[in-house]
Amino acid sequence: MFARLSTYQGSPVPADGDVAARSEAIVEQVRDVPGFRGVYYLVDRSSGKARSLTLWEDEESMRASEERAARIREEAAQREGQRIVSVEHFEVGFSSLEGRSGGFGSGGGRFGG
Repeated sequence: MFARLSTYQGSPVPADGDVAARSEAIVEQVRDVPGFRGVYYLVDRSSGKARSLTLWEDEESMRASEERAARIREEAAQREGQRIVSVEHFEVGFSSLEGRSGGFGSGGGRFGG
């Protein structure tokens, strides 16, 4: 499995700010991309820093999605008043996820693949 980690910088997000408001629409844009395995969106509300981590079946799938991912990232960052700081690529060494809770919409609006 491979991962793309995108870092964004925006304004601080209020405690009652919805950071998952548009998550389903964004996920719909990548869900049908061959090799897509999942996504996480991480937010530091106090600093406005955010990261999206998309997971891919293999490196080839991740690389093949670059153009589409760049477009989604740019659109989301512009819409949310964020700046794209970096985009990095990794091989997943291991993973462990206990159960399934929350899902999309459990946190609150900014994101980009």
